[in-house]
Amino acid sequence: MIVIYHNPDSKNSNSCLEILETSKHDTQKIKYQDKPLDAIKLQKIINILKISPLEIIRTNEPLWKEKFEHLIKSGVEFTDQEYIEIMIEHQELIERPIVINGQKAVIGKQSKKIFEISS
Repeated sequence: MIVIYHNPDSKNSNSCLEILETSKHDTQKIKYQDKPLDAIKLQKIINILKISPLEIIRTNEPLWKEKFEHLIKSGVEFTDQEYIEIMIEHQELIERPIVINGQKAVIGKQSKKIFEISS
């Protein structure tokens, strides 16, 4: 089964959903605003993606710029756990959509990336 964590207001999420709806795979759709990720699940997703927590943060979001960017520019270094805590508290900072197929996952900002994990 392919799982997609998405935001229905996102063009990228909807593009991924279109691809998944035309595939033969069973798909579980999770609106992560309705069912927020916890730290354990987020860490598992980051591990499957094989990225650092910072790589899944939407650093262009006004919230990030307002609350955190100035800290980093002033020399504050967050730990991976602190980045995860930030994302748990501010779910809107998590890149989306996230598409998972077993032990493979992609961030579907480019919807065609789904094909990398759909087999």
